[in-house]
Amino acid sequence: MSEPLLSADAWTDRLFSDGWVKPSGGVIAVQEPATETVLTQVGRADRSDVARAAASAKAAQPAWAALTADARQAILLRAADLLVEHAPDLAPWIMRESGSVAAKAAVELEHAAGFVRQAGAMATEAAGLVLPSSPGKTSIARRVPLGVVAVISPFNFPLVLSIRAVAPALATGNAVVLKPDPRTPISGGFLIARVFEAAGLPAGLLHVLPGDAEAGDALCRDPNIAMVAFTGSTGAGRKVGEVAGAHLKKVALELGGKNPLIILDDADPDVAASNAAWGAWLHQGQVCMTAGRLLVQRGIHDAVVERLAAKAGHLPVGDPMRGDVALGPLISRGQLDRVHAIVSDTVADGARLVAGGTHKGLCYAPTVLTGVAPGMRAFEEEIFGPIAAVTVFDDLDEAARLANDGPYGLSAGIISGSVGRAMTLGAKLEVGHLHINDQTVDAGPHSPFGGMKASGNGTRISGPANLDEFTTWRWETVKAAATAYPF
Repeated sequence: MSEPLLSADAWTDRLFSDGWVKPSGGVIAVQEPATETVLTQVGRADRSDVARAAASAKAAQPAWAALTADARQAILLRAADLLVEHAPDLAPWIMRESGSVAAKAAVELEHAAGFVRQAGAMATEAAGLVLPSSPGKTSIARRVPLGVVAVISPFNFPLVLSIRAVAPALATGNAVVLKPDPRTPISGGFLIARVFEAAGLPAGLLHVLPGDAEAGDALCRDPNIAMVAFTGSTGAGRKVGEVAGAHLKKVALELGGKNPLIILDDADPDVAASNAAWGAWLHQGQVCMTAGRLLVQRGIHDAVVERLAAKAGHLPVGDPMRGDVALGPLISRGQLDRVHAIVSDTVADGARLVAGGTHKGLCYAPTVLTGVAPGMRAFEEEIFGPIAAVTVFDDLDEAARLANDGPYGLSAGIISGSVGRAMTLGAKLEVGHLHINDQTVDAGPHSPFGGMKASGNGTRISGPANLDEFTTWRWETVKAAATAYPF
């Protein structure tokens, strides 16, 4: 393996924008959640930094789009190889910044390389159609780049949720301005900058600007930016959509979820509890696809809850850098306080705390609540914490009503001994992803990802959706020679 890609000397107090530069907006102290100490310090982008980056990207983009698809593909595939080659050096940054356990960081790097390879492959796909036309005239619908794409990404899967938009945007001939979450600027941004820099991406095509709401607002308003791809909370997504839409930009919003995992009474309780635990507690529940509602049919309810509680009592929780743990810390003190308040309020409203409900530092114990009903916070709100909120139901119609209750529509899973029974129920669910005999957390480079209702604005990302997302149609006609018209 070659020299490490990441060095704090490169990014300390800096942004990546035509090289490593000093910001106008000051600096950000990045906290390590497990220790609540400062991990590193990076530049903070303000409006002037965004304006300079967007102008530079706009200037660099035409030459990039004019390159052959093979040339763009070669850079992307080299970047994917570098992600694999340097994974042992990159994984600790994901772990320390986002509180990821080692296995999650490894999977995130593996998936990130897959997203880049998928983007590299699409660079050489057919990008147009020959349309019907009159004799002597050729009519073509061609897919062309948008220009400059802004990517605003969250903290929870910082590498994947950034690179899954950055890579296909570049592959289709766009330039990119990336604003990673200021809590994860290395694994969500500078890591990507270094990988593409080392892979030979020409200067000016990728800018990484950690920043707060000011930088995000500037991206949504800047006249040099044609599209904003946002992943994050529904509340923040509404603001992005409002501002970017007012400036007539294309907007892709991948937002929150309150995802039902429905367990029917013909399921194996051990397998069902395993799926429920994974879906509810993976990465401390800080996943948009987390199983936020465990809907369990009455005949199997007690058996599943008993097994869930046993798992909660045995899963180790702690600093991922100091031991082999199943759950790491929540991202911040504010998030921990919110999670604990939701648990406390839900219990006060009549739910029963079966396991967990405690924390040490920012590490919250895997928690099981039963008797959770509509109107309670644990039923209604996206928690982003390791909370298994169990609601009992009696028949499939009730399960569908409970699953569809609320604004979200991202993912759903159904566990059943009968695939036909599960599919009958699944047809009634208002979600963008449906997983029969699986839990709710699933995504990959080849699958179009996005939700319904308040989980998104109808756009999709990844796999066959990427060409739709990051290009636009241009109609072209060609005649062998110009002909006169009646005027």
